[in-house]
Amino acid sequence: MINPFQKTYTTEELTLFSFLAKVDLFKELNHKEMALFIPFIHERDYQSEEVVFFRGDPSQALYIVKKGRLTLNIDIKDRFEVLTEVRSNNSFGDNSMLGNTKRIYTAIVASDQATLCVIPQVNIMEIFENEPIIKAKMLQTLAEAYNYYTQRLFEAYKTSFGFFEISQVYQENKE
Repeated sequence: MINPFQKTYTTEELTLFSFLAKVDLFKELNHKEMALFIPFIHERDYQSEEVVFFRGDPSQALYIVKKGRLTLNIDIKDRFEVLTEVRSNNSFGDNSMLGNTKRIYTAIVASDQATLCVIPQVNIMEIFENEPIIKAKMLQTLAEAYNYYTQRLFEAYKTSFGFFEISQVYQENKE
């Protein structure tokens, strides 16, 4: 039986939900939960080689690639080394879902143009504060991604014959 009091969504909202459902961080959310983000999603266009943010910048927004490609880079001395390439339906800058963090890589547009959906950290935190189930779902997905990358890091370390002391990752900075 159809509930006549159930919220209905516009075609534009349903299209946005379909887009968000393809993004790992949002895949566990239902339409009602995704709808809370709609007022805070801003589209922004970027040009080739434009920097979205630099390593060390405050993590002030989550980015979702709607169109185009970006590289996530780490700066080593005077050059950038590409960590990965991010394409449509993928997010980056996900440490903005954690308080008081800084960017750990630099994001640069690799295609002629890119369209990104930007969600400010302040709005994410507001939703998390008021909606603990959404926070739990999204942080669970984030934790799974971080676990996957940690596993991959260890595998790469083992196959590269320990080119650095991995214990450095776990030691506190004593300076």
